[in-house]
Amino acid sequence: MALIHFDFFSETLRLSSSIKVAFSQRIKQQKGSDHRSPVLYLLHGLSDDHTTWTRRTSIERYAEAYDVTVVMPAVHRSFYRNTHAGHRYYDYVAHELPEICQRYFSISENRDDTFVAGLSMGGYGAFKLALSNPDRYAAAASLSGVLDIAALAGDREERLPDWPSIFGPEAVIQNSEDDLLHLASKLKAENRADIPALYQCCGTEDYLYLANQSFLAHSRSIGLELDYEEGPGAHEWGYWDASIQRVLNWLPLQQLESDLATAANATETK
Repeated sequence: MALIHFDFFSETLRLSSSIKVAFSQRIKQQKGSDHRSPVLYLLHGLSDDHTTWTRRTSIERYAEAYDVTVVMPAVHRSFYRNTHAGHRYYDYVAHELPEICQRYFSISENRDDTFVAGLSMGGYGAFKLALSNPDRYAAAASLSGVLDIAALAGDREERLPDWPSIFGPEAVIQNSEDDLLHLASKLKAENRADIPALYQCCGTEDYLYLANQSFLAHSRSIGLELDYEEGPGAHEWGYWDASIQRVLNWLPLQQLESDLATAANATETK
């Protein structure tokens, strides 16, 4: 398995930025040196950064079995938004980051090979990116996501004291471009053929369970298809470590041969 810590300067953010990139070393051996792999942009939660998925789960080991490059960016506490304070994190993740990754890593530029997933704030970001840009993402997955952001507004003083710097002190979320329910309705009303596949999961003991139920009920009411799973679990890494394995299995990724199979095939061709 290969794990790269990549530092660069973001022209969009006007900041030095970092990402983690993970992929199987078997890809080139089995697919050839010119092969460009599908890419999964894996987004972090509110209190995390680009290193947390690799520190708190076995995402490196899980991804090793698939033809996929996993890109993990850092966006601080931005909700993957162009914040009211002026930091353009949405533009960074939606536009600049894919261009940088395609330039420096062997990843596909095709929409059918491009996926996004995340937990909590990252689940919100994943669905926002996919629902806003259906022509760029084939699938999106939310793990315990903040999927009804308007409902969170009532708790913002306790849970998100930096709300004014992110959304603005007078922001109205409902029916805005920050409202995933609104984005889902808008996308469904357009009757597009390229609506991304959606996967949603949440633990029944999670404080965001009701917000997830809200998005699920709304999606079903408008006829928006999604794969939904729930079960025992709280807002914690044990649940997400198990869930990301299901996400990788759910995505249309090709599984790689094992090291033993690869070695046997190489021997037979000699």
